[in-house]
Amino acid sequence: MTSSRLVRALPAAVAAVLALAGGQAVAAPAPTERAAARVVTYDASGAAEFKDAVAKGVAVWNESVANVQLKPATSGQRANVRVVADDGWPRAAVTGLGSGTVYFGRQAVDQGYNTVRISSHELGHILGLPDKKPGPCSSLMSGSTAGTSCTNPYPDASEKSEVEGNFGVTAATSGTARTTVHAD
Repeated sequence: MTSSRLVRALPAAVAAVLALAGGQAVAAPAPTERAAARVVTYDASGAAEFKDAVAKGVAVWNESVANVQLKPATSGQRANVRVVADDGWPRAAVTGLGSGTVYFGRQAVDQGYNTVRISSHELGHILGLPDKKPGPCSSLMSGSTAGTSCTNPYPDASEKSEVEGNFGVTAATSGTARTTVHAD
């Protein structure tokens, strides 16, 4: 089709499109619009001496991803996540995406592992990440395999991307309760 014939056909094409849309102009959402972040509440009242490490681990995730934000549960509100200290090894019992219990085990702390890294790692399980063992210190989900000298509490780019996808606009949520325990 020559350019002059295309220019003459354009008004007819526009009219046809408007007729199909019922005469209504429909605006596409702006590409910069984002869905509100999903809020996952947590209760660290049982975290004992690790409350500060939990708060720092929460801050790491909140500054690292946009599709989910961790917030303390308000008084009387049932938290999605409970954090409790115990004498075992750190682990997360995940009951669904964004819900479960983090057991902040003293055994790893007594062996010299960094408390903020432990917190961030276990919260990573709650946010849908599996262990990536063995792995380097740059991978948060490498957990204990990075050694006691590793103090990096931040997720790497692929871990951030996976969490963003888990909580993205199209992420499906399941009503099925299933507990998965991630023990490091």
